[in-house]
Amino acid sequence: MTFEKARQVADAILFEGYVLYPYRASAVKNRLRWQFGVIAPPGVATGEPAFARTECLIEAGTAPVLDLRLRFMHVRSRVPTARVGDGADAGPPDWDEGVLQEVDAGVALEGDSGTREIPFAVAGDAEIHEGATVRSAELDGLITVAWERSAEPRGLVKATIRVENHTRGNDPAASREEMLRLSMASAHTLLRVGCGAFVSLLEPPEWAAAAVASCRNRHTWPVLIGEPGSRDLMLSSPIILYDYPRVAAESPADLCDATEIDEILTLRTMALTDAEKAEARATDPRAAHIINGADTMPPEVLDRLHGALRYLDEATGRTAPVPAEPPDAPWWDPGQDAAVCPDTDTVAVSGGTAAKGSRVRLCPGQRRADAQDMFLRDRIATVAGVFFDVDGERYLAVTLDDDLGVDLHQWHGRYLYFTPEEVELHRDGS
Repeated sequence: MTFEKARQVADAILFEGYVLYPYRASAVKNRLRWQFGVIAPPGVATGEPAFARTECLIEAGTAPVLDLRLRFMHVRSRVPTARVGDGADAGPPDWDEGVLQEVDAGVALEGDSGTREIPFAVAGDAEIHEGATVRSAELDGLITVAWERSAEPRGLVKATIRVENHTRGNDPAASREEMLRLSMASAHTLLRVGCGAFVSLLEPPEWAAAAVASCRNRHTWPVLIGEPGSRDLMLSSPIILYDYPRVAAESPADLCDATEIDEILTLRTMALTDAEKAEARATDPRAAHIINGADTMPPEVLDRLHGALRYLDEATGRTAPVPAEPPDAPWWDPGQDAAVCPDTDTVAVSGGTAAKGSRVRLCPGQRRADAQDMFLRDRIATVAGVFFDVDGERYLAVTLDDDLGVDLHQWHGRYLYFTPEEVELHRDGS
């Protein structure tokens, strides 16, 4: 059973919100944790569900096998055995840690239908560790895998994976913190099919659309994962994702906030005071790792966090990283767009013909809704290129002659755009 291709994204989900900037137990945002994927014990009054159900479709071969791995955090409380001083000198704070637990199972999807139950348990413990009393509760759970072959379309199997928390001893009036210690936090399921292929539930083929519409997923969101185009792996996530999610290659560490911008978080972490960093390090080993990583990050790694225009690579077919200097090769595909060349195309405007390098006077039309355009009227600009939109309409990309940042705009390819009717050819002295 191998899920290595899915581990990076699965770990990002596992630690999402585990500890947030400024990474201190005293921070208000770190007092309400584990917002996603909580499977609570039955009967609690906190609003968290006691189960998660995944329904997915498999194009099955002659002997399909479904491997699964349930992953979740086992929450354990850590309370210092003694207090020393105040503030940063008080020692580690009260804190609930998360310990990764994994439950593996393999099920042969034999016959036209079937059901298999997989009970599991996680042992509790109590120990003194590094000057703190660490306690965790015993958890009991059940995974039920059911499958049924579809008569139409043939060869399609609907698989249902239900994860339930059967832990007892909970108090219906317990606080959320007490409930979490009896729960599976950040729970998600990795699925792998052998002798078969999963059907995308987000973009299914037309022949499977009706079957996909019949799937009912509760408290989870299954998506394809791994290399784009492969269909042997699926991640059933507590967070809404798209097929084939991935973590940015430029991201050097898990900051426990995959929806945030790494550069902003890293710079803000660097700006914490020494006392704040000391408190964060004492909060949790993962928080300490984040603080230490920000403090020791090499400049070249920090530079990579500034951003990447990946969608341009996909649109143009380029796979190499964006170079430090503007590329010599055109960004469009000359083979497919032989008739398009912003550097040489021309367009008729009032007073003559405009092309790259032409100087024009701006005359924004009434159709424009941006009030800022009135400040551009009668300004002189230089044409950087003639472009077409998807409907074949021509536009002139221009830079203002009196703009002190014109070189920067040209380097980044950021221009103002006007239709031919909104400019007139400017001649020196006119």
